[in-house]
Amino acid sequence: METVAKNKLYEGMFLIDSALTGSDWDGIIATIRTILEKAEAEIVSIEKWDDRRLAYDIKRTTRGTYILSYFRVDGGRIQDIETSVRLSEKIMRVLILSGEHLSPEDLEKDTPASKLEQEKQAKQATTQETPAAPVSPAKEVVETAKAEEAEQTEESKQVPAETTEDLPVADVSPVADVSPVADVSPVADVSPVAEDVIEKPLEQDQIEGSEQADEKEQL
Repeated sequence: METVAKNKLYEGMFLIDSALTGSDWDGIIATIRTILEKAEAEIVSIEKWDDRRLAYDIKRTTRGTYILSYFRVDGGRIQDIETSVRLSEKIMRVLILSGEHLSPEDLEKDTPASKLEQEKQAKQATTQETPAAPVSPAKEVVETAKAEEAEQTEESKQVPAETTEDLPVADVSPVADVSPVADVSPVADVSPVAEDVIEKPLEQDQIEGSEQADEKEQL
């Protein structure tokens, strides 16, 4: 009588290059499913565990993404899974451990990656639900005054400037009568200095007359 081997629960941690998971996540998950299904494993779950820097470089890769999977399979097929991983170009490493000691609650625990995603979603929800801060009355008055000033400025720009032709010419007041020229005061008496200047030609005439008289006498 043949005995049917009971499938046991296993925990598999697959290591993938982070650059590859970022560019082809669906392709990586499909590769892991194909390897497990080829070994006739019953897949319980497959999810991202975390994205971390490697302790040492593997195939010139410094950062890797860990994908955690729970599955049930015959213990004799574990070697087949490990062989398929070594032949795969997308999976760098795999670690398979027994999961028989795990409870259903353990299988449903959040991974570091899922916790981080939940924190991001909660933060986004909080930001969206936070109401806008009320505007203080003083600030509202200032903003209203600025708006009114802007409207007045806009209206002043729209009013056409008046041309000089439209403006009335102011009446020119008549020129005031010119005041008569003041009478010129009579010339003041000549100063003594001026008298001396006037008298000098007279003295010269007297000298010339006396000289002519002397000449006559001599003749």
